[in-house]
Amino acid sequence: MRFEINKAYLLSGILAGAITITCLTGCGGKQEAISGGETTNETPDVAAPSSDVAAPSIEETKAILEEGYIYGLPIVMNYAVMYEYSVDPDSGQYKAPFNEIKNESRVFTYKDTAIVTPNSDTPYSFLWMDLRAEPQVISVPAVEKDRYYAVQLEDGNTFNYGYIGSRTTGNEPGDFLVVGPDWKGEKPPGVKGVFRSTTQFSIAGFRTQLFNAEDMPNVVKIQSGYKVQPLSAFLGQPAPPAAPKIDFPKIDKAMLETGFFGYLDFCLQFAPAGPEEKEIRGKLASIGIGPDKKFSMKELSPEHQATVATAMKQGDEKVQKYLEGALKDVNGWKIASPFGDRKFFAGNWLLRAAGAKAGICGNDSVEATYPITRVDVDGETLDGSKHDYTLTFAKGEFPPVNAFWSVTMYDGESQLLIENPINRYLINSPMLPEMQLNEDGSLTLYIQKDNPGKDKEANWLPAPNGPIYLVMRLYWPKTETPSVLPAGEGTWQPPGVQQVK
Repeated sequence: MRFEINKAYLLSGILAGAITITCLTGCGGKQEAISGGETTNETPDVAAPSSDVAAPSIEETKAILEEGYIYGLPIVMNYAVMYEYSVDPDSGQYKAPFNEIKNESRVFTYKDTAIVTPNSDTPYSFLWMDLRAEPQVISVPAVEKDRYYAVQLEDGNTFNYGYIGSRTTGNEPGDFLVVGPDWKGEKPPGVKGVFRSTTQFSIAGFRTQLFNAEDMPNVVKIQSGYKVQPLSAFLGQPAPPAAPKIDFPKIDKAMLETGFFGYLDFCLQFAPAGPEEKEIRGKLASIGIGPDKKFSMKELSPEHQATVATAMKQGDEKVQKYLEGALKDVNGWKIASPFGDRKFFAGNWLLRAAGAKAGICGNDSVEATYPITRVDVDGETLDGSKHDYTLTFAKGEFPPVNAFWSVTMYDGESQLLIENPINRYLINSPMLPEMQLNEDGSLTLYIQKDNPGKDKEANWLPAPNGPIYLVMRLYWPKTETPSVLPAGEGTWQPPGVQQVK
């Protein structure tokens, strides 16, 4: 489970809510041209089946739309993130144009309210790639061996198709080629590895470990060494013709409420179908949804329009139910692993949708695993206004990781970091030398709103005066016993949060 990628996680909540509203209000909108030009403010339509083809029955339509909603949810959510990050400079969350890196070189605090569940362990760098004209070369600098970093490569299908970094390629400098689904060529000299996206647009999310606030200048230095350039520039050759301009359909909550399948139509033109997608793509095409379609609700009968609304509502409910069942309860902590590559999902669109709804752009569990909790070991809701709590790791039973682990505190209602007198938002393993161990070698964290006293302050994780939400982050978890892997079923289990009686 992944709950740390800032705006992407926020959008998962916004879009899940928006699409639920879609189920009640129906779909529709103005026709959207997909041709060269500027960003458009219109919503893409979805094309009705040809008039000379018999429309499927109501029940057939309903079943296809429900399955299509589940299949398309991660794809549309991913597009929404891309639109805000790299298409619309006025989105309020804009990072950089395509094929340019944006470094976030700061520590998140309680003043950051635009994003939920912010990660204060690993400052981000973002890169959205347009791979239509030619591949891109990502270059990374040397990173000291005790600092974790990772570059997660995720495509428009929300497949994690590769990683650059400490776990996979090491901390040595290197150049890596990222290619689109249609690229044909050989690995150029000097390139360490080739990663193939299944879609023409893809995101690279860079995470660089931050040891403490004073360490930020060192992180900035590393981030300045992250580079991207077209393959032609890397090889010193003339650039190929630029890809055609695109009218990107505007994304906002209102438009998501009225054009879900229109956005799916738009996205699929940049995502060639894999073998496991042919069946669902065929079903969608039978009702006029696909990369070359333009479906319009207004061209359907009232009965079919109602079917669209009902099917999407039921699809959303099915995703939510699956997500709840996928979360394993371990001593009050919820753990799951709904992220991976094309082989990992193997056509399980429900699993993919559940992962996106939980927190789009999540890491593979072998890269990072995220136990989360809102309750104590007895199942009672954590509330800093009512109780003090402790979390104790027995001697030798710290989270088993190759990189580092952390426990971050959030307000249980807003899921934001909380203001506190010592400006501490998390406790992580790099802080261990400064912390006080118990006589038996165990480590107790004091989770409460009031200072526990000078003798315990080093182990104090300040809590809100109300509901508490805790996220444990285990970066590069060990695979040998004891291990948190497989996620939720491993031999290592996070200890339960105890209420102080």
